[in-house]
Amino acid sequence: MADPVGERRQTDGFCIIQADTDEHWQQYDAVATRSYGHPVGDIPLLRHHADLRIAVARGEIAGGGLSVSGHQYFGGKPVPAALLGAGCVAPEHRGSRLSTRLISERLRPLQDQGAVLATLWTAATGHVQRMGWTAPVRAFSWTVPTDELRRSFTDAGYDVAHGRTHHTDALHHQIAARWNGPWQRPAWWHTWREAKHPGLTTYEFRLPHHEVSGSLSVAFEHRGDKRRLVVHDFWADTSQTATAMLAFLGRHNSRIPAVDFQRTALPPAPLLLHHLHRAGSVTAQAGSPWLLRVLNLREAVRLRGWPEDADLALPIEVTNHAGDATTRFSLRIHDGSGELEPSCRPGHVTLTPGQFAVWYAGGYRTTAAALLSGVHGSPAAVRQLIRATSDQEPWMADHL
Repeated sequence: MADPVGERRQTDGFCIIQADTDEHWQQYDAVATRSYGHPVGDIPLLRHHADLRIAVARGEIAGGGLSVSGHQYFGGKPVPAALLGAGCVAPEHRGSRLSTRLISERLRPLQDQGAVLATLWTAATGHVQRMGWTAPVRAFSWTVPTDELRRSFTDAGYDVAHGRTHHTDALHHQIAARWNGPWQRPAWWHTWREAKHPGLTTYEFRLPHHEVSGSLSVAFEHRGDKRRLVVHDFWADTSQTATAMLAFLGRHNSRIPAVDFQRTALPPAPLLLHHLHRAGSVTAQAGSPWLLRVLNLREAVRLRGWPEDADLALPIEVTNHAGDATTRFSLRIHDGSGELEPSCRPGHVTLTPGQFAVWYAGGYRTTAAALLSGVHGSPAAVRQLIRATSDQEPWMADHL
């Protein structure tokens, strides 16, 4: 990920550089701790896997952030992506628009390596939306009493084995490709995650004499005077497997009062709520969603997977981030391939960069939802457009 030796970016008094020494990483760790109000575990843990850009002013670090190169599944295919996390600007430098410039500099080297998408986690969603980022789907964490899980779900004779094997990794890739957004986990993923969450335990689920069809990763946490079981991974091949996994969680009721599903754990499926005896016993809390930005529209369309039976030829327009100009394209999807070419024809549908990202991720499930969100076009044209991506739903199952 290294830039050419000595390359630096000077911006309004801030020199933005790649952190390439242990001292840089240690100093940024201290700045992030002061900015967040608590240590940010990913900074030391990702030292050998991430690119760190820092903004330096008068010899002191004013802000920075990590960027990781990877792939995200869209339409069943892994698309080159940049994943951004652990970014901050020191309190004394906030208000200088430094965060906007830092994000651009963090993306630049990964774009040079071929990233056509970018994912970001931040609580400041309004700020980054003006840069073309948007949330394709809402994010909720769930707290469910273990007694309620035990009462509502049965395991149907599944064998449960403690420990992660190669079957877990194979299952993850198989299921992740069914959704839009999951990260194609790199080889170092499990080592990093287990260091980040000490005590994390994985279980595999299978019917007797069958292949592994479910994987569950959990950790015990103390919150105040209560002990909870936190679900980090919930990968189920079928609804029957998912039911068995929920029943397994319910069997912790003798010692654990509630199970917390972190906001990336459960796919956006109604299985949990629809089968509880008392849905009112569940607590849902909205969390910072994953935000998606399409960095290269044409390449993102070309590299994504598309339904084999989709056949679409539609002129569209995409506005710039300021919303004061549009670029015309011809969108063609046929035989499982897509292309987006420059065009002179007026578009039948007009989208902002953020709306394009939601569409790309399959976030518009109906014509009414797309029109209500501000997509411009006739209902017939919008309906054609959203059919191309609505075969899979968005779900980012990982969090940096």
